Formats: sequence, C-alpha cells, structure tokens
Amino acid sequence: MLTTTLISGLVLGGTYALIAMGLTIQYGIARIMNLAYGETIIAAAFLAYVLYGQWGIDPVLGLLIAVPIGFAFGHVIYGLMLRPLVLRSASRESLEIDSILATFGLLFVIQGVMLVVFGSNYTSYNYLNVGVDVFGAVVAANRLLALALAIVIGGGLYLLLTRTLWGTALRAVAVAPKSAPLVGIDVNRAARFAFAIGCSLAAAGGVVVSTYQTFTATAGVVFTMKALVVVIMGGVGNILGALSAGLILGLVETFVASYLDPGLTLAATYLIFLAVLLWRPAGLFGRSSR
Repeated sequence: MLTTTLISGLVLGGTYALIAMGLTIQYGIARIMNLAYGETIIAAAFLAYVLYGQWGIDPVLGLLIAVPIGFAFGHVIYGLMLRPLVLRSASRESLEIDSILATFGLLFVIQGVMLVVFGSNYTSYNYLNVGVDVFGAVVAANRLLALALAIVIGGGLYLLLTRTLWGTALRAVAVAPKSAPLVGIDVNRAARFAFAIGCSLAAAGGVVVSTYQTFTATAGVVFTMKALVVVIMGGVGNILGALSAGLILGLVETFVASYLDPGLTLAATYLIFLAVLLWRPAGLFGRSSR
C-alpha cells in the first residue's frame, strides 16, 4: 500500500512539475500570465488521442509531433497577440494585467474549438494499461512511463537552462530584463522564445497526461490552477522550484487521498500552498525582495 501510494504520488507530482515548468518560464521570462495554458495542455491531449486512435501513432512518438506544434503555436500567438501588448505596456505590472485579459479571451477560443470538434464528454484511450511489479506493488505501466517522461523532459530542460549559453541568456532576462540588452541580449526575442518553449512544454504535458488520465475540453482551468500553485510555491521562473513543488504537491495529494479522505485533497493542496507562502513568500526557490 505504501509503495503504491508513493509511486502514484511521484507520478502525479512529476506530471504537475512538467505542466508547471512551461508556465513558470512564460511568466518568469516573458512576464506573460497565460490563462490559456491549461487549454493548450488539453488540446495536446486530444492531439495524442487522435494520433493514437486514428493513426496508431504511439504517444511517445506523438511527442515529436505535439511539441513542435506547441512551439509554433506559442511563437505565433506571441507575435500576433502578445507582442503588441508588450510594446504598449508602460510597465511589467501593466503587461501582466493586459496578458491576463488577452489570454482569458484566448482560453475561450481554444476551449470553444475543442467543444465543437470533440464535444464535452470525458475522453481517454487504452495505452500500456498493464500492471508492472515495482518492489512488490503493482503499478500501471502507463503511469511509470508518465513519470519517466516527466523526469527526462524536466531534467533535460533544467540542464539546457543552466548549462547552455541560450539558457543563461533566458535566465538573465528573467532576473534583469533592463540590464540584459547591455550585454547584447535581445529581450524581445528571448521573451518570444520563452513563451514558445512554455507552449511546447504544455503540449508535452498534455500528451503525458493523456496516457493515463481521462480529460475533457473544459478541464483546462484545473491544470492552469494547479500549474499556478506549483509555480508560486516553487518560485516564479525557477525550474528547480517547479520540479520540487510539483513533486511535493503530488505526494501530499496522493497520501491524503489514500490515508485520510479523497475529499480533503483540495484542502490539503491549498493548506500546504499557504504554509509555503507564509514561510517563504517568494516561494521555495524564489528570490526574496528583502
């Protein structure tokens, strides 16, 4: 029981971390609060569903299709809809407000298209739904795969951001956007690239979620809220913080649901969220303003 609960918590936490990494990059670097983030996740989940159900394309291979589409989508949306907001915003605070309003509208556009195409019913598909023995506990293979994908994608992104030149440039924009141009960094290009990366990570998260969870066209807001909680808990713009906070949240929810009451999972989520904010207002890995 304990082993099963622990693995289930790691799977859920890894999923939370994966879907939150894209949002923390978008908000931390581009300073865009993307309320349509969850809808991007759900759209990718439906894409994986279609690729597997109609063309027999394995979801792992489907990542090679969904991730570039997500990147292209983010690149276009930033250029057409968000870049004008950046140009007219007098401050980062006003940009945050404008981006919230703009992406709130985008949320309903994406959701409406999905409702027309796929309807409002819950959707899932049968993929690797076989038991695997792990230290005496039987765990579905699709959940183990989801955990492995979250670790590989999250770890790879962390290494790219911390061990490469372009990753250093992106982090410089997140920390000091006004000073970044002094060392030759194109802030606009970095912000657009970061937003596109965020959308590609949302697409990856959607594919991973689709392998072991049911989903519906209206479920995007749930993923957006979970991602926001993880981002704030971990520290805005901090990948390691998103990974850590996602795992903590997943483990807490799973243990509460297994040993206390499933109805208390939401309460436990926000209780630990408030506890972290009271202890570390800037998040677990955030920079304090004091």
